[in-house]
Amino acid sequence: MAEVEDELERVIQSEARFVTDAARHLMHAGGKRFRPLLVLLAAETGDPAADGVVTAACVVELTHLASLYHDDVMDEAELRRGAESANHRWDNLVAILTGDFLFSKSSELTARLGADAVRIQAETFTRLVEGQILETLGPGEGDPLEHYLRVVAGKTGSLIATSARYGARFAGASLEVEDALTAYGEKIGEAFQLSDDILDVASDAEESGKTPGTDLREGVLTLPVLLAKRSTDPADARLLELLEEDLTDDSLHAEALRLLRAHPAMAEARSYVQERAAEARELLTVLPDGSPVREALDAFAELIAVRTA
Repeated sequence: MAEVEDELERVIQSEARFVTDAARHLMHAGGKRFRPLLVLLAAETGDPAADGVVTAACVVELTHLASLYHDDVMDEAELRRGAESANHRWDNLVAILTGDFLFSKSSELTARLGADAVRIQAETFTRLVEGQILETLGPGEGDPLEHYLRVVAGKTGSLIATSARYGARFAGASLEVEDALTAYGEKIGEAFQLSDDILDVASDAEESGKTPGTDLREGVLTLPVLLAKRSTDPADARLLELLEEDLTDDSLHAEALRLLRAHPAMAEARSYVQERAAEARELLTVLPDGSPVREALDAFAELIAVRTA
């Protein structure tokens, strides 16, 4: 990961100092580096030192970071990773253009990886943007839960699938392994986002570093809320009433959070995460049993499954 960090720092340098500072803002604000880490793990299926592996890891992280700058503008967010968001620190124009700058740097690196990488990146970006548009439009007359899962697959699953794909591809793994790890990445990407939904409700501020129930307060329909809203149990009448209210009021928010934490929807949401993690682990049978890379990827999926337990 040290090589990836060094390359990321090099890539965002600009003759305009302000551009570098704005691009560095979220990069240095923390984050799990989930996507580049998966590139490096998947690369263990071949030659992890092969040309292109570190570059591919930077591509997916720059793409992810760029999307965060744009997301914060759309969400009117004030904080990101515990730090002031770029749109709040400066303004929307700076945040949008910084995101564009990072997308351009990601594209520049992708071009070095060849035509196939450019095609894969374009397809990934299409899915990511379509997921964002679907989220913006809402489910319409469709099923809200099915719609939400499609959004998660597009906005989160797509880039994490490509992370695993790039790692296997540029390390020289077989097409069979590349395809299996692409599907694996999609599954753990979905599981990762759904587990974040659960943690938003279940964790406390000290544990997560985030304000509990942020999505709930902002009226974002995440997995636990969508599952709870399906209830026909009369005992849930108060929770269902609250979920239709403006929860910016502290007392109403606290009541809704307490009721939701105790609701069976939380256990059901965890089963969605565990199901996807289990499906991801099944896809690893393409790798030799007991091999270090299979065990590492298996543990990676298990970590996501248990982070909400």
